[in-house]
Amino acid sequence: MENPTARTVDPPSPPDEPRHVKRGGLAVLGVAFAFWITMAGTTVPTPLYPLYGEEFGFTPFTVTVVFAVYALGVVVGLLVFGRLSDQVGRRPVLIAATLLSVGAAAVFLLAQSVAAMLVARVVSGFSAALVTGAATAALAERLGPDSRAKPATVALFANMGGLAGGTLLAGILADVAPSPLRTPWVVVLALAALGTLGVMVTGESSAHRSGFTLRVQPLHVPGEIRSDFLRSAMAAGSGFAVLGVLTAVTGLFLGTVRHETSHALTGFVVFTAFACTAFGQLLVRVLKPAAALPASCVGLIVAAGLIATSMATGGLIPLLVGAALDGLATALAVGHGVGTITTRSAPLHRGASVSTFFAVLYSMLAVPAIGVGVLIRETGLRPAGEIFSALVAALCLGVLLSLVRTRGKAA
Repeated sequence: MENPTARTVDPPSPPDEPRHVKRGGLAVLGVAFAFWITMAGTTVPTPLYPLYGEEFGFTPFTVTVVFAVYALGVVVGLLVFGRLSDQVGRRPVLIAATLLSVGAAAVFLLAQSVAAMLVARVVSGFSAALVTGAATAALAERLGPDSRAKPATVALFANMGGLAGGTLLAGILADVAPSPLRTPWVVVLALAALGTLGVMVTGESSAHRSGFTLRVQPLHVPGEIRSDFLRSAMAAGSGFAVLGVLTAVTGLFLGTVRHETSHALTGFVVFTAFACTAFGQLLVRVLKPAAALPASCVGLIVAAGLIATSMATGGLIPLLVGAALDGLATALAVGHGVGTITTRSAPLHRGASVSTFFAVLYSMLAVPAIGVGVLIRETGLRPAGEIFSALVAALCLGVLLSLVRTRGKAA
């Protein structure tokens, strides 16, 4: 991540900006850290699922349900509270998000049943939904248009860096610290409390607040770019489906197929996927828009093949390479979809279109994971992984053929 600009004497605030906005330095660091730890808290359970299975005696299907509940919580939170920081301000929403992260960590810390885990995951999903929009907007307002550190880049690395870092941190702590089901949550709870304090001591960055109104954000697929929207959503959704399944069952695969006891290894596999999703966004700036989505589809097909190979052979290297390639390819599809929406759709419906796009992606993060859980129960882990990989490859191949056919007609 690029370093925030050094604190200097700020220029006079423009009329539409609060005079007390703190730019750069600690204010940016506080928002970015709150964003990071909130997202990190959502992936901490990943390397711990096998331990929870032993503790509470649940099945692999239960693991996928526990994971999917989080993703569905994010979708509901985005649709219901996606505009909340525009209505009441960035600071109150950031405080609420980090407090929810503290609450989720506390519930996990004290959890004695699957029901408690489900509650914690729903709370965690709401915290992620709240922090995403509020922190992204706050970073843009605090960094300003002339900053060397681009707000979108800082937000991206705080978001994906949190998702990647949470699982790796938990895996390492589960291996080296006492009480592997408690120590990671003590650390996350303390860091989330620090994140709450960080956003509490900074001022509000939004000049305009419309007042709170509770209503569901309507879904909208822009007619003028419907084909490109759907292709991007299907490709990116396929990548998110793989990320979701990796998050839910990597620990199970390493433990039962490879007989690995390292929780840090589970965390590293998922860390690799999310870290590559973050860095892959930078590829969007290098590739031409016309090449991004085809390259994404090819990458997702190859990644699915590598993951299927890992399932069939029990190999670790194909799993790691497949996870990395899926992250890079997913980033290309997401970048293409968001770029298409923001540059080619009508401004009046642009916000609703972006919300719809990410609602599709997070739904794909959740629903296929449950489907894989059902398959594991019926066929076993390895056949379920192979079937899932084949479906992902087939969907991406369909998108790729649709692109080829459309461009052939245009030519």
